Amino acid sequence: MVAATAAAGAAAAAAAAAVSLLACYLLLHRDGAKLPWVGPTTRTSRSSYRRTRRKGLVEAIGNTPLIRINSLSDATGCEILGKAEFLNPGGSVKDRVAVKIIEEALESGDLLCGGTVTEGSAGSTAISLATVAPAYGCKCHVVIPDDAAIEKSQIIEALGATVERVRPVSITHRDHFVNIARRRALEANKSAAVQRESRYKETNGSAHVNTRIMQSKITATKGESNKALANGSANSEIQYNRKCDHDSDSKGGFFADQFENMANYRAHYEWTGPEIWQQTKGTLHAFVAAAGTGGTIAGVSRYLKEKNTNIKCFLMDPPGSGLFNKVTRGVMYTKEEAEGKRLKNPFDTITEGIGINRVTKNFMMAELDGAYRGADREAVEMSRFLLKNDGLFVGSSSAMNCVGAVRVAQDLGPGHTIVTILCDSGMRHLSKFFNDEYLANHGLTPTATGLEFLD
Repeated sequence: MVAATAAAGAAAAAAAAAVSLLACYLLLHRDGAKLPWVGPTTRTSRSSYRRTRRKGLVEAIGNTPLIRINSLSDATGCEILGKAEFLNPGGSVKDRVAVKIIEEALESGDLLCGGTVTEGSAGSTAISLATVAPAYGCKCHVVIPDDAAIEKSQIIEALGATVERVRPVSITHRDHFVNIARRRALEANKSAAVQRESRYKETNGSAHVNTRIMQSKITATKGESNKALANGSANSEIQYNRKCDHDSDSKGGFFADQFENMANYRAHYEWTGPEIWQQTKGTLHAFVAAAGTGGTIAGVSRYLKEKNTNIKCFLMDPPGSGLFNKVTRGVMYTKEEAEGKRLKNPFDTITEGIGINRVTKNFMMAELDGAYRGADREAVEMSRFLLKNDGLFVGSSSAMNCVGAVRVAQDLGPGHTIVTILCDSGMRHLSKFFNDEYLANHGLTPTATGLEFLD
């Protein structure tokens, strides 16, 4: 009986996803020539509208469509637009971050072709790294908290990455998933050094190893990796796969460090932000998004502010996160609540990938005009409202972002253009956020028929 119920639920979710993708397609082909973010509908020839062929996986990342969310736009009198990042090959906005982190690491020599990228992630970044790493000839090792939706770790394993599930603890604890991921990279580097030394001894028949020679060999290997980025990311993907030396020696590890690695911020400052500006032709009035690592909101807000200081940028913060207080009051919490004096957030939230109780280097780059605080029920109700009215099957962070977009619209009033991020789809949130039994156990069964939950 349970198996039948689960199968029915999976079938329903798959059907919802199919309807969502079809609805997105129809939205993008509606007659909207008067809107700057919608292309002309006049058809001159079938071939002229075919998607340009892209070379490899990496080139397919980015340039995601900006979708008018019709139900929210009509309800508020504003143009509420969602950047459809769930249409990236890896299914989320984190594909951009994965590309930027790996390319910068290969260029600097911190990561060798054939090496292992390690990361501590609640899901989306890990999935993106596991998706992108093979395109550069690298492997992936992910450490994930065991309270994350189980389908996320299943996806990562299916992508060929190593998955290590651990209990959730404070970031100051040595066994926090991020700290374990950092250790795994160090362990991989030590293993690589031992294997190189052993290989050198076997080749030279000497027990004595000249460290200068060893270092020169390692440097030379890194230099070969650096050359692959000379002609751009699309070319680098092809070059890395061709030049990778997949011998028995370990090529070491590299800790992606998405929270503190500024490549995260740069991915959105150099990539996502410019796309939003171009797609709206600079006509937007506000941008709003939640933050986890802070890379998206920091990169996009800083870029947009540099283009037009009048654009308002806002944070949308979920339950248990301290960023709302940081933005609105300048402090995250009292001394008694400081990170490290508790194991988890003050109370649980069902949203994943957003909210944090420390300020990351990436978030420090954000230029914000204010912040809003959201609730789990609002995110749950919003996700069902979007599915029912727009065919958009989005995850918890995307739903929370849309709650934020409506809040901004209510404050600014009709006639404004507001952009947010549709981070990922609901397909990786089936066991919790889209699980009726789970929601009922947490008192979050959706009941709204409209947007009354935001009144």
